Amino acid sequence: MKKARLITILFGALAAATARAADDLTLQLKWVTQAQFAGYYVARDQGLYAAENLNVTIKPGGPDIAPPQIIAGGGADVIVEWMPAALAAREKGVPLVNIAQPFKRSGMMLTCRKDSGINSPDDFAGKTLGVWFFGNEYPFLSWMSQLGLATDGGAGGVTVLKQGFNVDPILQKQADCISTMTYNEYWQVIDAGLAPGELAVFPYETQGVATLEDGLYVLEENLADAAFVDKMARFVRASMKGWEWASMNGDAAADIVLEYDETGAQTEKHQRRMMGEISKLTAGGGKLNPADYQRTVNTLLGGGSDPVISKAPEGAWTHRVWDAMMAK
Repeated sequence: MKKARLITILFGALAAATARAADDLTLQLKWVTQAQFAGYYVARDQGLYAAENLNVTIKPGGPDIAPPQIIAGGGADVIVEWMPAALAAREKGVPLVNIAQPFKRSGMMLTCRKDSGINSPDDFAGKTLGVWFFGNEYPFLSWMSQLGLATDGGAGGVTVLKQGFNVDPILQKQADCISTMTYNEYWQVIDAGLAPGELAVFPYETQGVATLEDGLYVLEENLADAAFVDKMARFVRASMKGWEWASMNGDAAADIVLEYDETGAQTEKHQRRMMGEISKLTAGGGKLNPADYQRTVNTLLGGGSDPVISKAPEGAWTHRVWDAMMAK
């Protein structure tokens, strides 16, 4: 009996030690808690991170939070960022490296009022177009450059309205078009009273100027540490399982996101609808496709007289973490 009890105690101590040995990891999101990041919340909620011996802290983003600055300052181990911003940060001295690309397609588009006379890109000249800045404007500038449209408000070009984080400009007719995401602002326009038939939408994917969004980035120096690579491989594996679960259980995934929304600002209707659109963008995502990366670089280099990057980056992505994930 004493021997059996000793064994029980030893196993209990071993289990406790294993639990204590879970690796801490902090993920910084690009934006606020919403279904755009469902895969990570699902992985945490469903115990997928715990199964990989990870203790993951998910930090929401917001309009005043720049993920590259957060990771550079030691506030995160990995961030969710759009590739234009990540490559711009890399050129400016923050050596970000893409280790995985859960989002295969871009959700960005211009949404225009048909009553402004816009039915195709040929109608943009002389119009006012709302554009997000802080790195999000570069695909737009590349597009306008390809169309031969100046963006200085002069004759024959377009007037650029620096758009905030709402859809008021199109509702109040301050702009003929605004930037929207397929999963978010477009539906805010619809919910505000404009019918789909009153709108003309131009997805960046169909215009040939789409750039990669919502990739996972770490600091290059950390990839020299085998233990860090192993930790990130476990994180990516659990996260991709979370995305797979979310895509197959959309409503349940949206409900999980709502549970983590400490602001109470999100609604069930909006998050469930967003999850449906997000699943379209993440289908086929995971391992970065070099061709998709190159398309993004080409778009950024073609952004007119002031491109987001001045030359093609080197070392800005790696499959090392993904390959380590697949090896186990």
